Amino acid sequence: MKKALIALTVAFGLVATLVGMEWTPDRSVDSLRIRWASAPSRFVTIDGVPIHLRDEGPGNDPDPIVLIHGTASSLHTWAGWAAALNGQHRVVSFDFPGAGLSGQFPDDDYRIEHFTHFMEDFLDQLRIKHATLVGNSFGGRIAWETAVARPELVDRLVLIDSTGYPDEGEAPPVVFRMAKIPVFRWLIEHVTPSSFIKKNLVQAYGDPRKLTSDLVDRYYELFLHAGNRRAFILQFEQDSEADSDRIKAIAIPTLIMWGGRDHVVPVADADRFHRDIAHSQLVIFSELGHVPQEENPPQTLKTLQDFLAR
Repeated sequence: MKKALIALTVAFGLVATLVGMEWTPDRSVDSLRIRWASAPSRFVTIDGVPIHLRDEGPGNDPDPIVLIHGTASSLHTWAGWAAALNGQHRVVSFDFPGAGLSGQFPDDDYRIEHFTHFMEDFLDQLRIKHATLVGNSFGGRIAWETAVARPELVDRLVLIDSTGYPDEGEAPPVVFRMAKIPVFRWLIEHVTPSSFIKKNLVQAYGDPRKLTSDLVDRYYELFLHAGNRRAFILQFEQDSEADSDRIKAIAIPTLIMWGGRDHVVPVADADRFHRDIAHSQLVIFSELGHVPQEENPPQTLKTLQDFLAR
């Protein structure tokens, strides 16, 4: 009993020291806009949530490309692709609720069903009747769940290191693992040093040498946007295992892209998507990690353009 009390006291002292040294307050959206919401960024309100988006390229494109980022990311992950595509295509990227510079769901509902309902309203407000949906990581799950729930809205599907099956990768980011443990959730919401964010990004990149200071700053500062850390925790609390059998219902042209060095979502899941989606195409980039479109835009973009051309 005495040893347990001593251990608890030491642990409490360490946590108190950490909090005192690394307490990181929220940042307002106004303080972040100057650096992270330059043109062509704009904000629209959808389902009561202010949404940060970029709508680029010809507005009369009958088949827009809608880009959906992953957990704790933002529309900036698609910057390289959008710049190359917007000369010929209408390209829409956005921060989904609880991430980037967008607001949070007012009812604190971050279940996948709410995200797919949001996608329906998002496309409707932007007057997009049908589109090519492209999703990375959790954004991939939003994309394929939308394609299953509302197939008439989706012409083609591109899944990039998408979630959808129950297995975890060999070394998911520390922050993802911490978010599943109640005792650590409070720390994530209030104590988030930039070194912690960088450590998680190292796990997501195939080649960590590509992590520039600006890139780390972007993830760090947008994670501190008021309400985002709480939304991040709620998303993990409310996450439910996907009904992966529903993936087999997808019957539209589908491209599956994967980083061969993805330690977040196992590369084996790429083969599972390829097997479950009839006539899908699979491309694995052996040197890239969990966000291949961000790590090497030119290489991955060529694969996307070939798929779109067909």
